Amino acid sequence: MAERDRDAQGRARSARPRDGLGRPLPHGTPGVERIDEDLVLTPQESLQQAQQLLDDGRPFHAHEVLEGAWKTAPSTQRALWKGLAQLAVGLTHLRRGNATGATALLRRATEHIRPYSQHPPHSIAVEELADFAAETAETIDHAGLAALGDQRLLPPKLRTTLPESP
Repeated sequence: MAERDRDAQGRARSARPRDGLGRPLPHGTPGVERIDEDLVLTPQESLQQAQQLLDDGRPFHAHEVLEGAWKTAPSTQRALWKGLAQLAVGLTHLRRGNATGATALLRRATEHIRPYSQHPPHSIAVEELADFAAETAETIDHAGLAALGDQRLLPPKLRTTLPESP
């Protein structure tokens, strides 16, 4: 069995390059720039960077940013950040043409995001994102990926408003 890539602390890390949708490429193949697995950002920075990655058609990389926020979020918000990361993975599966993976992740995302509808932190568009995930999963189930057309390439907006400048 092949040895796993490990960092200086012995943690498993994949050194393989990845394509724009996060698929592993053979060693030595040029890939897209990776997100640092230990990246720590403020919630606002995480949302801003994840939105830019979604807008650039890189939902897998947005997921990595959101996963970092999930790992560092206060316990009261962890499920929300987990849901946002799952939403980004669901979008990754959409772009890869994987209907089963997309619907599963979008449904899980809905379950984790919707409970924050009453008091969404950080101006996160909780209701809109939960509706988007649920409706997209439902459309795929009833009519398939093709029914989404170009809509599957349009990223949702993570925030309802932009934060005010200091």
